[in-house]
Amino acid sequence: MQTAYPDYRHYTARDYGNRVGVYRLLNAFANAGVKASFATNSVIAERYPALVADIVSAGHEIIAHSTDMNGTIATGLPIDAERALIAKSLDMLERATGTRPTGWLSIARSQSWDTPDLLKRAGLRYCCDWVNDELPYRFKNGLINLPLNHELSDRQIITVQQQSADSYAQQMRDAFDWLASETTGRILPLHVTPYIMALPYRIGALEDLLIELAARSQAWMATGGEIIDAWEAQQ
Repeated sequence: MQTAYPDYRHYTARDYGNRVGVYRLLNAFANAGVKASFATNSVIAERYPALVADIVSAGHEIIAHSTDMNGTIATGLPIDAERALIAKSLDMLERATGTRPTGWLSIARSQSWDTPDLLKRAGLRYCCDWVNDELPYRFKNGLINLPLNHELSDRQIITVQQQSADSYAQQMRDAFDWLASETTGRILPLHVTPYIMALPYRIGALEDLLIELAARSQAWMATGGEIIDAWEAQQ
C-alpha cells in the first residue's frame, strides 16, 4: 500500500483526522459528557496550535506521543538521542498547551531497554506501552504502566480485521459486560483514531456507544491521568 514520495495518498488520509475527524470526536465526547486523553505528536501542536487549544479548552488530557511518526524508539537508538527525543516532545507540548504532559504513548508502543528510566527521569508519571494487564501497575523505578490493549483499538478491529463500526461497538459492549461481571474493576480502553472512527459512516456508532456506556451504573469514563490518580489513591 506504499506510494512514491511525496505520499499524499496516505498523508492526506491521516490529515483528514486533524482537519475533520477530531472535531467529530470532540462533539461525540461532549454529547456523551465524557473526557478523553489525546495522544499527540508534538509536531501536531506546532503545526496545528488551534486544534490542540480546542482539545485542551474542552477539558481533555494531552498525552505525549513522541515528536512525530518518525520519532520511534527501539534498542539501538543511542540513549542521548532517546533522552533528547522525549525532552523535545514534552517541551513542545508544554509550550503549546501551558501544561507539561504526565502520560506517554510511544510510536507503535515501541521501547528500548532504557525507555522506562528515561520517561521517569523526564518527570512522566505513566506510559501506555505495555499491554499485559487490565489494571495499572508500577515499575520498580516508580513509573506506572496504564495498559492500552491494541486488540481493542479501532485500527485493529476496523482497519486490520476489516470489521464494521457496528461490530467494533458490539465488541466493546461485550467486553464491558464481561469485565463488569468480574469482582474487581478493570480498564476497558476505548482506543479510537480520528481518521478511522470519525468518518461519517462510523462516528454515529461510536457516539451511541459512548452515550450508552456512560449511562451504565458500573461505568466510570475517565482520562488516563484520572485513572492513575484513582489507582494511586487506593495503593
